[in-house]
Amino acid sequence: MTTHTSGPRPGQILTRAEIHPVLGGAGFAGICPAVEKRNVLIFSDSKVGERFGYRDGWLAEDDDIGPIFTYTGAGKRGDQALEGGNKAILEHIDKGRTLHLFIAVGKVPGSDTRTHLYIGEFKVDERKQFEIREAKDEIGADRNVIVFRLRPTGLHIRREEDTLPRATSARSRFSRNAARLTRAYRRQRRQQLQVSNVDQVAAARDDLADTFEESTLAAGETIGQLEVSMRDATAELIAELYNPTSNTVYEPTGSAASESIAEAMTQLLLARHYLRNVAHSQPLHLMVLTPELPRENLRNLLAEHGIGLVYRNESGGFSEFAPNTTTSASTPRAFRCLDCPMPA
Repeated sequence: MTTHTSGPRPGQILTRAEIHPVLGGAGFAGICPAVEKRNVLIFSDSKVGERFGYRDGWLAEDDDIGPIFTYTGAGKRGDQALEGGNKAILEHIDKGRTLHLFIAVGKVPGSDTRTHLYIGEFKVDERKQFEIREAKDEIGADRNVIVFRLRPTGLHIRREEDTLPRATSARSRFSRNAARLTRAYRRQRRQQLQVSNVDQVAAARDDLADTFEESTLAAGETIGQLEVSMRDATAELIAELYNPTSNTVYEPTGSAASESIAEAMTQLLLARHYLRNVAHSQPLHLMVLTPELPRENLRNLLAEHGIGLVYRNESGGFSEFAPNTTTSASTPRAFRCLDCPMPA
């Protein structure tokens, strides 16, 4: 259970000299774990983020639970890792620590002392704790950064200037290893926690994605993560399995049940909506990736929406299910990335 500590009120503007004696922590790092006070303090500064091509802030659109603040983890050079302050954020609930968010707003008049607006208490989103995205490090090299998804737990301040700008057009970025790292971190996280039925489905989905990626790479194909900035939105659409050569998005499922198929279809239809106008030499293809062949009515549902199917066959490899456009029957065929997907 998280311990709520008496301290500043949302909306107060404070210096670190005023913050640390009350909430704990010390120094000038962006993430300050305070073990004795059972807090984790996080400081966001838009000027620092701009130097490295990212920005912290509120998503403009709430989901069905409520608002989300995205916060980029610590690490200025090379890939960021879930260690140190980043690990403290991820595990704050496990450790019984309260997460406090501050945003830099200026300086004390006549000095170089920074001032920070207290936004409120937060927790890491239980649905999706973080995303790994591509950004620049302090020497301009491409690297992977950890973007935490934080939800307020009570009274908080939400200013318009702290809201991320909506994308004016759909844009995409490709990363070779971001999704693989994300799945590895999720697997480590599940091993630390008690596994539920939902976690088992998620684990099966990650295992299937890893196996498929290894198979695709072994066949000489390129595959990785596609990040899509959705037009008129601030949230990112992440496709963890994307073949840039054939312009194919694969959405893995943890089972062949209708619920898993429906969830995968939703992600793929969103991808189609935002990627259809992104220039590419190949037409966009959408494929559901399943651990076994789904039943016929689900296969027909996918075909009706122009979505293909790749499934794990009995020999442990992958087969593509190609709809027969002349009859209601369909037949599986051996999966080869160079031929996948076949047009309906």
